[in-house]
Amino acid sequence: MPRRIVIHMGFHKTGTSSVQQVLRDNRKALRPHMRSLLRWALSDVVSAARGYSMWRDPVTLLKFNTRFARVLADLPAMPKRVLCLSAEELAGHLPGRDDMGDYSAAPVLAAEMADIAQAQFPRAEIVFFLSTRAPDTWIESAYWQHVKSSSLTLDFDAFCARYPDAATLDRTVTQIAHAVPCAVHHTRLEDTTHLPLGPATPVLNLCEVPAATQATLTRAPAANTRPDMDVLARLLDANRTITDAKARKQAKDAILRAARETSE
Repeated sequence: MPRRIVIHMGFHKTGTSSVQQVLRDNRKALRPHMRSLLRWALSDVVSAARGYSMWRDPVTLLKFNTRFARVLADLPAMPKRVLCLSAEELAGHLPGRDDMGDYSAAPVLAAEMADIAQAQFPRAEIVFFLSTRAPDTWIESAYWQHVKSSSLTLDFDAFCARYPDAATLDRTVTQIAHAVPCAVHHTRLEDTTHLPLGPATPVLNLCEVPAATQATLTRAPAANTRPDMDVLARLLDANRTITDAKARKQAKDAILRAARETSE
């Protein structure tokens, strides 16, 4: 049974990919201290979390609960170690998708995870961790992520006007803290840049990984970084001018591929 369960459930665009890269790349060195379950191991769970964030219906929430409970039930024995679950989509979809304008589903999902984890591991300490970011830089990053990965055609100002509550990450952290009967920690991305392992450092600290072990780990480069503005403008133009979904995806893939080749 894990002695502590750390649930790193978000948020998008706050260094979460870099955290997961550190956990993945250093899995062998971390094994004596912790076990991590990342997005690929939680794919069914995050799929249900995304669904609930869109629809807010009891059937999808039940599906989320069932899948989360199954993941915990299927864990092998791991005495005296910490279990870390890290996947930003445990908080639901990235706001700015259709009518989903904020992370208001996250406190509900967090409460369900806390109850399920405590029921399955009654002697384990449950801890939540949220990585956040300054609202102005977060909303800009979220906007361009939607331009890159979806068919969004709004300009930036219109996007901000349509989703005025999207960047209220600190408020959501407070709501999660009120919703769960356990500790909730959070750190802004901007406050982790000087740390030895960047945004992974606070997570590793919560997972009780000794400083001596952390000093041997490999830091991950910045992941899922935003292309330059010229590339982003061409992606937005593709969204606005190419109506066929398959052709639009091919055009955008070609734009991104050319940008990567140019930068190499």
